[in-house]
Amino acid sequence: MASHKVIVIDDSAVIRNMVRDMLPKGNFEVLEAKDGLQGINLIRQERPTLIMLDFLLPRMSGWEVYQQIQDTAELQTIPLVMMSGRKEELAEKLQEPFEYFEFVQKPFDQKGLIEAIKAAMAKAKRRPAPLPSAQAAPVATASEAAQIEALTQKVAKMQAEIDGLKKQMGQLLTFVKQKLK
Repeated sequence: MASHKVIVIDDSAVIRNMVRDMLPKGNFEVLEAKDGLQGINLIRQERPTLIMLDFLLPRMSGWEVYQQIQDTAELQTIPLVMMSGRKEELAEKLQEPFEYFEFVQKPFDQKGLIEAIKAAMAKAKRRPAPLPSAQAAPVATASEAAQIEALTQKVAKMQAEIDGLKKQMGQLLTFVKQKLK
């Protein structure tokens, strides 16, 4: 029985088969998609434990698939490994260091693939829990609204005090510098 369900989204059957062959036998159930549209539909349907995503895909690019994953709270927590032969194309859209996914350069070997998967799983665990959607946010009661307003006023007052202290520190620093001359 496979303990991990992996979706490999790549337009190259060679890459899909290579990933399947490099994963430890018995631990992974590998599902395949040959384009981005098929891939995102498979992700939504199967809820995998790992996504291997090519950046350049037909019908829907890897970038578009990535955006849809990021826009869906329950998909954001799935570890993701982006694959590409050209890292600079990915870096044009997303700045390094890649915070929520791991990158593996094509062609890759088994060691590189396993390291990327481990790193993607670690990054997924460190990712903050997705925020609830605005529609599900509870409406504040009158007393909660009053408490929020009181806290907002306290924060504003404290900020004014901090700004005053910064000004005084600047004046003190100037005074000390003048005396040391």
